[in-house]
Amino acid sequence: MHCKVVASARRESFKVKSEDHFEISVREKAERNMANNRVISLVAEHFKVPVNKVRIINGHKHPSKLLVVD
Repeated sequence: MHCKVVASARRESFKVKSEDHFEISVREKAERNMANNRVISLVAEHFKVPVNKVRIINGHKHPSKLLVVD
């Protein structure tokens, strides 16, 4: 699935744009992997799977990310 991530947002949000496209805003800064960890936990919460089942495949240092849920 493709995600567009906004770090350091005022409000957290999880918007479904289409079946495999999401727009996620997180309050954490894009430093020391904090925003990526929060994105992973929000995606895991949305799909009701454990956090260790969600991985970032591409885009670790970019707002556009490719994630996989096992």
